[in-house]
Order: sequence, then structure tokens, then C-alpha cells
Amino acid sequence: METSLDKRALASASARTGSAAPAAAAASTATPSAGQPAAKVQRTVYSVLGAISFSHLLNDMIQSLILAIYPMLKDNFSLSFGQIGLITLTYQITASLLQPLVGIYTDKHPKPYSLPVGMGFTLTGLLLMSIAPNFGVLLVAAALVGCGSSVFHPESSRVARMASGGRHGLAQSLFQVGGNAGSSLGPLLAALIVIPHGQRSIAWFSVAALVAIVVLTQIGRWYKQHPSVKKARSHTAHATLSRNQVMFAMGVLILLVFSKYFYLASINSYFTFYLIDKFHLPVQAAQIHLFVFLAAVAAGTMIGGPVGDRIGRKYVIWASILGVAPFTLLLPYANLFWTGVLTVIIGVVLASAFSAILVYAQELIPGKVGMVAGLFFGFAFGLGGIGAAVLGELADATSIAYVYKVCSFLPLIGVLTVFLPDVEGKRAKA
Repeated sequence: METSLDKRALASASARTGSAAPAAAAASTATPSAGQPAAKVQRTVYSVLGAISFSHLLNDMIQSLILAIYPMLKDNFSLSFGQIGLITLTYQITASLLQPLVGIYTDKHPKPYSLPVGMGFTLTGLLLMSIAPNFGVLLVAAALVGCGSSVFHPESSRVARMASGGRHGLAQSLFQVGGNAGSSLGPLLAALIVIPHGQRSIAWFSVAALVAIVVLTQIGRWYKQHPSVKKARSHTAHATLSRNQVMFAMGVLILLVFSKYFYLASINSYFTFYLIDKFHLPVQAAQIHLFVFLAAVAAGTMIGGPVGDRIGRKYVIWASILGVAPFTLLLPYANLFWTGVLTVIIGVVLASAFSAILVYAQELIPGKVGMVAGLFFGFAFGLGGIGAAVLGELADATSIAYVYKVCSFLPLIGVLTVFLPDVEGKRAKA
């Protein structure tokens, strides 16, 4: 179905080009991507975007499920906060180290069926975690899930860009909102299923991984027929900025991603503990609060991409990172009601940045879609893992409440956005 739709889009674009090329170029809302030839302009393929977003939902639901059962694992295996952080570090580092390498390789050698293979690693890790007898096996299971993510994220981000029809921010937001929606479902499903039924019930979620493998196999067939697969080796894109400008801008983006994901690590890994410690909530109630925060993250992700397409990605990055600072600074001093309100605001505002950052970076380094996606997803995962480990040790040495006071200052790094070059303006003039 997706293949025939894509062919009709290509035929339509070709007809417009042949009959009125200048007018079509001016009127089209789908501009050529930085990594694809200008002749391959096409409509947004929503069926593919929907399928890849759904797969992202299933993938990240499984990942967040693991984060949400930390209180259960802590009790079952008598783990310290440092060991909890090490589980996250193992998963995140495995993903972060491999993702850029996967992206670099598939930029030159597209692998349409790598997506279901990667999900197979996630499935194996999930089943192993359900029967893990000790902490060491838990780490191995986390590493396998990380390997699955290392393949899934750069390649699925490439598929989203291929299906975007030039609306890159919208496509990345649709792709990422699936992941964030899945992340929000993990804690809810953990509260309803895993906590009442125990560790072995984790295996029930292997059904979700199997469904994802089936969907990703169909996406692989569409991917294989896409013209960019045949042209990946021959097409060369040219940057509009000098190497030094690109490196400086990438450094700024990395610092912005650091501020975002180090802060998110404090919420994803320790928010349930914070609520239990400060407000004496039961585990299930704390997990519902985490679900609400992650749902807000999903909403913010959907906003950032289309707004960036319309007003410019730099403005979205600026408002998202620095704009959330007043709310993070207030959070450690809020009561339970205002903690809920502030975390919703923080989730919506902070999450709007990543789609804009990713597409901005892909425009910054044209022709390296997989490498950029792998680098930023991998870096985000790595920072999340390092943040979880560091903040876990900090919590052991001080308190969970102190962790949130320290992390509240991280979004102030967003002021560095002022140093980012106007990539979109330069590209429009080129």
C-alpha cells in the first residue's frame, strides 16, 4: 500500500515538474531534503509515518516499562540507587555507542530490513529480563535492549525523513511522538500489570515486540523500493557553512541536548522515588504521576516539529530549553498539586526541542541523515544513562530532593542558543 502511494506521489511530482517547473518550485510545500536530490520531491507519505510512529510507540513502551519497574527490581534484588543507575547506564551506553556507527554505515549502505532485526534484539532482552535470576543477568538484558535501540532509532528516523515530502519537522515530530506516547504507556502498564503480577509478567510484553517486527518488515519493503536507496552512494550534498562553523554549532547543540537529557534522566529514573520520598505516595500512584509527565512529553514533541517548520527551528530550540527554566527552578519547592502542574508544563515545553534540534542538525550537515540521527539519538541515550548513574550516586550521598534542586539549573544552558547560525536563512539564499 505504501509503495503504490509513494509511486503516485513521484508520478505527480514528475508531472508538475514537466509542465510548470518554476511555478511548482515556488508553490510546493515539500522542499528537497538536504540529503536527497531535488528531482525526488514528493508528497508526505502519512501511511509510512503512521507505521513508523506506531513501531516507535511499541519500542519505547518496552524501554520505559523497564524504567518503571525499577522500584520492583530494587526490592527483588536489594539494589542500591547506584545499581539502579548502572542498569540505565548499561542500556543507554550500549545504544549510544552503536547508534552513530549504524547511521554512518547505513548512509552509504542502506539496510531496509535492519529494523525488524534490531527489534529482535529488544525482544530477546525483554524475555531475558523476565527470568533474570541476579543483577548481572539484568545488565545483560539491558544491554540487548540497548542494541535493539541502536538499530531502531537512526534507521527509523531515516524512514521518517524519506516519507516526509520535505516537511521534515512534522515527520520527525510524528515519528518521535510515537516514541514518547510509548514511553508514557510504560509506567501505566507497569502499574497495572507488572507490579501486581511480578517479574515474569514482563514476558507478556514480548507480544508488542513481535507486532513491531511484523510492522517493521512491511516498512522494510517500502524502504527497499524508495529511490533514495539506489541513489545513496552516488548523491553528494554540499554544506553552506564552513567546517569550523559546523563544528561550533554542533558543540552548542550537544550542550543543549546535555541540558535537556540530563534533566530528563532525573525524571525518568527517579521521579517515582522523589514522589514516594517527599509526598509518601504508594508506588502505583507515583507511577501514574510519571505517566502524566511522559504524556506531556509526547504532546510537546508533536508541537515542536510543525512549529519549527513554520517559524524556524532555532526559535523553537530557544523557547524550549531556556523557556522551561522558571518551571524547573520552582519544582523542588512545590507541593504535590503544583508538582503535578509543573511537571506537565516542563514535559510539554522541554520536549518540543528535540525534533527541532535533530532537523536543524541534519540541515547543518546535509547528506548525513543516518549519521546525524544516530549521533543525536545516541548522545541523548548516553547522556540519559550517564545522568542516571551520576544522579543515582548523588542521591545515595545526599537525597532525592537534593538531586532535583541541582538539576533545576540545567535548562539555563539554553541561553547558548543565541550562538547558533541561521542555517535555514542561509539555505534559502543559497
